[in-house]
Amino acid sequence: MDSASFPSWCLTPRQLCDIELILNGGFFPLKGFLTQADYESVLMHMQLSEVTVWPIPITLDVTPEFAQSIHPLQKIRLTDPEGNPIAWMQVSDRWQPDKRLEAERIFGTQDETHPGVFYLNRVAHDYYLGGEIEGIRRPKHYDFVHWRRDPAELKQQFQQLGWQRIIAFQTRNPMHRAHYELTRWAMQQSEANLLIHPVVGLSKPGDVDYFTRVRCYQKVLPYYSEHTVLLNLLPLAMRMAGPREALWHAIIRKNYGCTHFIVGRDHAGPGDNAQGMPFYDPYAAHDLLRYYEGKIGIHIVALQEMVYAKERARYLPLDHTSSRDTILTVSGTELRRRLQTGSEIPDWFSYPEVVNELRWRYPPRYRQGFTVFLTGLSGAGKSTLALALMARLMEVDTRVVTLLDGDRERRHLSTELGFSQQHRDWHVKRMSFVAEKITKSKGIAICAQIAPYEMSRAYAREHISAVGGFLEVYVATPLSVCEQRDAKGLYAKARTGVISAFTGITDPYEIPVNPEVVVDMSVLTTEQAVDVILQKLSQLGYWLPSLNDQASPSFYSQRVTEDMLVP
Repeated sequence: MDSASFPSWCLTPRQLCDIELILNGGFFPLKGFLTQADYESVLMHMQLSEVTVWPIPITLDVTPEFAQSIHPLQKIRLTDPEGNPIAWMQVSDRWQPDKRLEAERIFGTQDETHPGVFYLNRVAHDYYLGGEIEGIRRPKHYDFVHWRRDPAELKQQFQQLGWQRIIAFQTRNPMHRAHYELTRWAMQQSEANLLIHPVVGLSKPGDVDYFTRVRCYQKVLPYYSEHTVLLNLLPLAMRMAGPREALWHAIIRKNYGCTHFIVGRDHAGPGDNAQGMPFYDPYAAHDLLRYYEGKIGIHIVALQEMVYAKERARYLPLDHTSSRDTILTVSGTELRRRLQTGSEIPDWFSYPEVVNELRWRYPPRYRQGFTVFLTGLSGAGKSTLALALMARLMEVDTRVVTLLDGDRERRHLSTELGFSQQHRDWHVKRMSFVAEKITKSKGIAICAQIAPYEMSRAYAREHISAVGGFLEVYVATPLSVCEQRDAKGLYAKARTGVISAFTGITDPYEIPVNPEVVVDMSVLTTEQAVDVILQKLSQLGYWLPSLNDQASPSFYSQRVTEDMLVP
């Protein structure tokens, strides 16, 4: 087959996860991406059009341009980002979905605080293609290869071990003592061996990276009795859809050969909404899965939250405690705070090997990388403020500081781009990509650019905050002051029509929704504005203002030693 004569679509990271599970049988009975009829049936009835239970739409979202170039019954080639062919797809359907309806039906909300809704509205393309696929090669992995068994391989291993009852544990977090005790409790209840089956595809932004998590799982395995537990990695792209997703997870584990599935508190929940309330009832998944248990063919082990009873010195499900018990817990937020500040983590909460792994990956904030993202109108004072901030940080901080100025980096990164909204978004994303790499390498990036659109700033926040700190600074200098300061006369040219699409005059500037810092450079001096930013960084723990605060103990000791050696 001559592949050059067929249109080619480069799969997104989510689509790569989905197609791998279609090809290896993890998404059985799916044979491809959903047709429009199946998609609508999943939305409205949690089943495919031929009545098989299926709660989550698996769709191939593409750009309008690509969709319009494809006609029904056409064959297209699906590739990975390196251009390697993964599958052929026989396109049977092309449609533009109602994303508001999809958000309501799948996630139960329009709130973009929900990562699934945000992805649907801000990341996913506007058209869907449906149709069966024919595999060419599966996506290639080079990490943890011996723990990446597909469903057929895992079933064969269960048979070789003589396992007849297997209970699966879904997780996207490191395992601590509560998780260990919950799985042991479930194993005893179901009289089954345990499959630890963590997600290593896409999960919630800000989650611990899966490389660190897998190393943590390795540390926990020896605590189980020998020959009672297996670890296997699941290349799933989570949607964080709460009860619907819990049902989806159970179906996937049935496909991997499991007979039982653990459903805990707030399974696949994304946390709180914009009003600070949980998106889903913490035990709603229990009711939904009990209803579908017989239809999907896997037993559900529904457990409440595991808590530590101090007087008994043991973990118990919450519904097994009494009013006489002193209940101890450490929330995810509290754990992150203790890691960020280097505070003690109690032995009853986690294993020392796991804590050491997390401390290595997530050092205290004053040793992490971060990005200061300055946004505002042209002439607001962003570049001057960025230069001054860089100088102050470099005075005492041992981390490498890099300045990314919007105008200067446009000449290096975006010479071919104009000033349309799409091109402005692309430029911000390119700058954010560089800042993300600097932040991930534990450096400091200072980005100074107009970045007029909230969507592109949200993109920067999502990607950078996943690897370090992110501080958005709105330089809120009024338009009238910016015009007075305009030495190049750009505003005057924009008002007379010489320059088109100029932010603040003929093109909008969307005021940041929730920046960490707001400074008005018509009121503050540059030095005062820098102090405001540094104070906020200090409050967040990313910067300690002097060596006396021991921002970097090893560096402080080195400086003291050098000073003592000076004659």
